[in-house]
Amino acid sequence: MTITSSSSYFSIADVTANKLLGRVTEGLGDTHTIPLRLSLWNGTHYDLGPDPSVTVQLPSPRALKYFVPPSLDNLAEGYVNGHFDVQGRVHDVVQAASQLAHVSVPMQGRFARLFTPVRRNKAQDAQAIEHHYDVSNDFYRLWLDPHMVYSCAYFPQQNETLEEAQCAKLDHILNKIMLKPGERLLDIGCGWGALAIRAAQKYGAHVVGVTLSRQQQALALARVAHAGLSDQVEIRLQDYRDLQVSDTEPAFDKITSIGMFEHVGLAHLPSYFAKVNSLLKEGGLVLNHGITSTDPGSGATPLGAASFIDKYVFPNGELPHISLALKGMQSAGLETLDVECLRRHYARTLGLWADNYERHSDSIRTLVDETTYRVWRIYLAGSAHAFTQNWISLYQVLACKAGVTEQLNPTPWSRAYMYA
Repeated sequence: MTITSSSSYFSIADVTANKLLGRVTEGLGDTHTIPLRLSLWNGTHYDLGPDPSVTVQLPSPRALKYFVPPSLDNLAEGYVNGHFDVQGRVHDVVQAASQLAHVSVPMQGRFARLFTPVRRNKAQDAQAIEHHYDVSNDFYRLWLDPHMVYSCAYFPQQNETLEEAQCAKLDHILNKIMLKPGERLLDIGCGWGALAIRAAQKYGAHVVGVTLSRQQQALALARVAHAGLSDQVEIRLQDYRDLQVSDTEPAFDKITSIGMFEHVGLAHLPSYFAKVNSLLKEGGLVLNHGITSTDPGSGATPLGAASFIDKYVFPNGELPHISLALKGMQSAGLETLDVECLRRHYARTLGLWADNYERHSDSIRTLVDETTYRVWRIYLAGSAHAFTQNWISLYQVLACKAGVTEQLNPTPWSRAYMYA
């Protein structure tokens, strides 16, 4: 570690700061280096490695509290609230923060709250969805693909553009569920309607999409109308728990849930899948696509990155381990037919979103306040890093109604049909 100064005067606060920074960096030892410069208010700077690519500007001694200890929660909290500024590529910023936290914070923490499940109701869930998805449609439009698909893309050849990969993802899902002309599809958490439109336009299905976001519903309805699909696609502002099978609302041939079950809550997974099962026709297929914890206990989040996400990004979000999701499906009467890990695909997707966000940063700042801008900037790049490091993952799970009757499972004996 190199310490240099352009100031000949040090106050008591400066001396205290130097002691605190010594505590921050003592864990580095002689074997760790981080391409990070800590630049103090008095002209002093600490280089934690040669040729630093990231510079943190600390305007006052008060900013140091976010570095003791330098957990990802503390660092993110200080940055998004403007207590210090950061210069450098956002991917380099996240990498440096992760390295700094790694030498100071144990690989533990709870995002999913396995031991204290979140108690929630429909009103709380609606508020959480509004917090995340109703920033503004124009905001999301600036960094998503043209179809505005806000979930993991699919890169079968690795080099697809974001738009190509998102279309490939939609087709991959609709091929897995063997969607056919005239079938009724329920899309739980339909977003801005991309999958619903694709299912109607390319596969000839009749689709009901449900969302809790008013802004998503408004834009999805407009896009459906623009595509001339209003007679095939219905977009509802409705909680999936309020859907009921009746004479006027028969069970669905196929059901998709893309990037939604992260909001369900660990304690509610069995009832969530039971509801899905109740809405599915015999011989139908359901596909659940969602983020999972890589901790077998459905709880650990490395380097102290839990409370920031819960407070600023996904209120009440809970990530189950894939084993818990599969258990919930089985207990609800659904048989798992296929499980596919798309962790690498989401790392690439988030990396492209983060790059788009950086390119359009000036326009984004005209739409949101500085705190919101910083939250999403660090969230997107941080999530890309988390998937890359296998801290979290993503799975697509295909299922049908459980039972011994052959007619309950309509899929071929080979999964080759998914790639035909």
